[in-house]
Amino acid sequence: MFKLPKFSPPDFSASFLRSAPLAQFKVVEKAATAPQNYHATTIFPEYFQVRKGKWVLAKESRMDCVAVLSAEGAIEIREFFTLKPGDLVACGRRENGEDGIFVHVKAFHGHGPESEKFAFRIGISRETSFSCDYDELYELLEHDREKGFILWVLGPAVVFDRDSRDCLAALIEEGFVHGILAGNALATHDIEAALFGTALGQDLYTKKHARLGHYKHLDAINRIRKLGSIKAAVESGEVKNGVMASLVKRSVPFVLAGSIRDDGPLPDVITNTCQAQQHMRVLAKKATTVIAAATQLHSIATGNMTPSYRVMEDATVRPVYFFVVDMSEFAVNKLADRGSLTARSILTNTQDFLVNLHRKLIEKK
Repeated sequence: MFKLPKFSPPDFSASFLRSAPLAQFKVVEKAATAPQNYHATTIFPEYFQVRKGKWVLAKESRMDCVAVLSAEGAIEIREFFTLKPGDLVACGRRENGEDGIFVHVKAFHGHGPESEKFAFRIGISRETSFSCDYDELYELLEHDREKGFILWVLGPAVVFDRDSRDCLAALIEEGFVHGILAGNALATHDIEAALFGTALGQDLYTKKHARLGHYKHLDAINRIRKLGSIKAAVESGEVKNGVMASLVKRSVPFVLAGSIRDDGPLPDVITNTCQAQQHMRVLAKKATTVIAAATQLHSIATGNMTPSYRVMEDATVRPVYFFVVDMSEFAVNKLADRGSLTARSILTNTQDFLVNLHRKLIEKK
């Protein structure tokens, strides 16, 4: 049975924390502009000493933001553009208590055996064994289906294959998907599949190209725009199956963030980047498990929005699990390079990955 690891708070009796000064909070003078020497937040649990011996944990965190002291004495993590004159922003760039700020990077670390100083296969590649990762993921998804929020970040490759599209739709129907972040392409080609049985003009199963196949995704977008929304298309019976139909039928929230290369786009796509970020953050704040598959840029964006921990309603602190699935070592390594240090990689075809999940989580029943 899956069990969450125990959260280990810092030892505030340690001499370096007992002697630490109070955190400094400076007043915002200009809207959307932080004071000099502001503290930029990380993905890890962060504590701020607001009075002697009183260290406050930021309950909601994400990287590249600032910490604001509320009137009630809580620490709010805010984006720069939300700052208002009069806000009190934490300042100081030392993270081991020297500025009254402690970044706790070992909150969930176990005490497993240390590796040898010299060892083979310590990196991640397509030759790496992932059986253990799959088994842990199966148990985690069963646990978080009932007690967490499972957020998926998906590229269009997941709907380019008949089996993986069907498997993802089934995972939605069975409650293993609580939210989806994607772009115009995922929804467009899923709807194209529902209407014409193709993705970018290619048959989902046989891979044969349809006559005038390059029109299919444009026809799909045009039809949805005529109906007004994806939800309207599903409720009218125009779109009968697939990922977007399952999301609508199950009332699962999704955010489709636009890009400069989008066709159409679909009416549900948020084309303003800042607005799209804000909508994505709403779901990222809820996430206890994130699965990012076959979308490098969306994976990096979500990784930057997602902390390594979540403070639950009962005040317990648990880790946020982040799995990134891709065929390319470059894609998963780039995610780590951009700050998502807690992301775990599974190097495989994302279509095979979804079929494996379906077989273990649904077919086994």
